[in-house]
Amino acid sequence: MATAGQAREWAREALRGIGNSLYTPFCGADGDDIDWDAYRTLVRYCVGELRHPMLWCTSGIAEFWSLTMDERKRLLEVAIEEGRAADPDVVVQACTAAMSAKDCLELTLHAQHAGADIVYIQTPMMEAHGGEGVLRFFRYIADRTDIALGMFNSPSSGYVLTPQESARIYEEIPAVCATKEGAFRPAASRLLHDLAPDLTIWECDTTVYRAGWLRAGIVGPAQLGTSGYLYETPQRPIHSQYWELVWSGQLIEAMDYAEKSGLDQFGVDIHTCFVCYPGRPDYFTHWGGAFKYAASVLGLPIGAYPHSRPPQAELPAAARAQIDAAYRRYGLVGA
Repeated sequence: MATAGQAREWAREALRGIGNSLYTPFCGADGDDIDWDAYRTLVRYCVGELRHPMLWCTSGIAEFWSLTMDERKRLLEVAIEEGRAADPDVVVQACTAAMSAKDCLELTLHAQHAGADIVYIQTPMMEAHGGEGVLRFFRYIADRTDIALGMFNSPSSGYVLTPQESARIYEEIPAVCATKEGAFRPAASRLLHDLAPDLTIWECDTTVYRAGWLRAGIVGPAQLGTSGYLYETPQRPIHSQYWELVWSGQLIEAMDYAEKSGLDQFGVDIHTCFVCYPGRPDYFTHWGGAFKYAASVLGLPIGAYPHSRPPQAELPAAARAQIDAAYRRYGLVGA
């Protein structure tokens, strides 16, 4: 675990590689229970079989808004237990966003004591009073904990921090060492780097990596909270091989590989299924049912209740067909 005082130096060294955002497999009537065996299998698959070096727990893909406090704590504990058994050095990242600062504090303290390496706090989803309100939220947590903190700047919160607001949080909260910039605003991430050059940035618009931003030191060598386990298999580690080329500075080779392997086309074919609900196409969402259906296509266990808990809708047949077709075209499943 990285303490608050160690956070920034630790982040520059430890946040490397693919960090998998884990889904929550549900079971029971209306998905009211969690299939713990399926969850353990998922963790072992990501860390032990795919050999990805980081886990990202209880965030958007996990549908954290539908989980109880006890469920969120237990999901993190199991990820740490299984992940460290498969790889003692796996970096475990806990997301502790909540509708109240007190609940976020409880989850953050739990993550600290359970052995997580870093906690990420998504821009609060309640009526945050802009950057000032988010700063107060972070300060409340930081004053009462001793663990590395990261920002998760996502449009699914309903409010996206400006570069100036994020830089102020970084300046005033020493425990803050990293950010996942999820709003797909490369220009904003570039400005944020200028304002806070030592902040470890993950830009979700991955085209910036092909533009040499890693080599320039604008972004870090990590994928913070993605679904890399849905883009490859142990037999065909396409996603890992692509990113290894990027991280080693072989950008032309990486782009050629992404095109020839089908990775680029797969991203086009499947992306909207994960982040867009047709009934509200203007809103960025983490559609848990879509991620889990994709996992099931690859043969991963998703629990007996394959849908999301409320308030998310069930995945329609058209989306399932789109996901099936994307995997067939990609070649990860049979024609």
